[in-house]
Amino acid sequence: MTYPTYNFKKLILAGGTMFAMLAIPLAVSSVTSLDLGVISAAHAADDGGSSKKSGGHKGKAGSQKGTQGKGGASSNKIFRIPAAEEDSDRPVWAGVKGGKSGGGGKPAGAGSKKGDLYGDMVVLLRDANGAPILTSAGLVQVVAYVYDASGNLVPMKDASGNPVVIPYNADGDLVTEINGVPVYSAEVDLGRLSVGRAPSKVLDHSLTEALSKLTAGAVTLDSTGRLAVDGVTIDSPLENLALYDKYMTTGSLPGVTLPAGFNPASLLAAASDKYGSISVDTVVYMNSILGVNSTTYYNFSTTNYDRYTTWKNATAQILVLQPDGVTYKVETVNLYDAVFNDTNWVDPTPTGGADDFATAADDYRAVIEFVHDNAVR
Repeated sequence: MTYPTYNFKKLILAGGTMFAMLAIPLAVSSVTSLDLGVISAAHAADDGGSSKKSGGHKGKAGSQKGTQGKGGASSNKIFRIPAAEEDSDRPVWAGVKGGKSGGGGKPAGAGSKKGDLYGDMVVLLRDANGAPILTSAGLVQVVAYVYDASGNLVPMKDASGNPVVIPYNADGDLVTEINGVPVYSAEVDLGRLSVGRAPSKVLDHSLTEALSKLTAGAVTLDSTGRLAVDGVTIDSPLENLALYDKYMTTGSLPGVTLPAGFNPASLLAAASDKYGSISVDTVVYMNSILGVNSTTYYNFSTTNYDRYTTWKNATAQILVLQPDGVTYKVETVNLYDAVFNDTNWVDPTPTGGADDFATAADDYRAVIEFVHDNAVR
């Protein structure tokens, strides 16, 4: 993630509809009573927007083959397409920062909501369903990030532990300081999920490929919760993103009887960077890019997730480093213990919501990472 400082008032879709990016489903207290002592690196991971792996997914990979704690989004974007800005995740067809200038824009055949989301995607204050909480003037509320004692950029918190938002000045621009403390906005890096901006034919082709597999045999779930056919996992990120798009827009996969326990969050997880993270921001931005969000935001009000129930009995065969420190042995491990250290996720909202879906997706991502790094080869 990068932390740009710039002036902006709103983010838009090409059609002109105001689109405010989502962040944290919490209320904001006055910025006049800050207690910076409550800021920690853990807050950055928990509150979303960070490209580093959540501290809640500690895992036990230290005792197995490979390294689980590789934190941070992969710098080698699998689906990267050369662009003018080498440090940007925007493909050529998505235009450049700040709008459509410089030859960007939607190409012929791009399709609805493909490649036409512009502006910087930053961490904003959001409600339980992921919709932005606007000011009385109808402006998005950008979460303030600051440097902590270790030099890390983390969300600014008030004395009650709630995120602080960056005020607007009289000209409608974001201020650069709060009570003398420099503040920054946090940009959300989609990593290889940015391929969702590609022309429709890219995902259409991947969907055809995935459905041809899923309709040719017995569909089950593998140990990580991903769809599998006759024991072979659908592991292509592009195919999983195409399946996610189809399922979220239609509620089903044509011709496919989905197995018990299937969660569409696993499709987004399988399409994302293994070593990144999935936050509410990630989910909502992708839903808007893909067209899942059209005139309204996707309704997550009935979405509930319980980590313990999902993973308590889940197991996987992996290579485990033996006490001699040299040899490995194939063992079956419990994933709730190995990946989550027997720690359940506590839902901060009284009912389901976007945070449930995002947490589920990031948990699936963490399990995929763990099994991948310690796989039997």
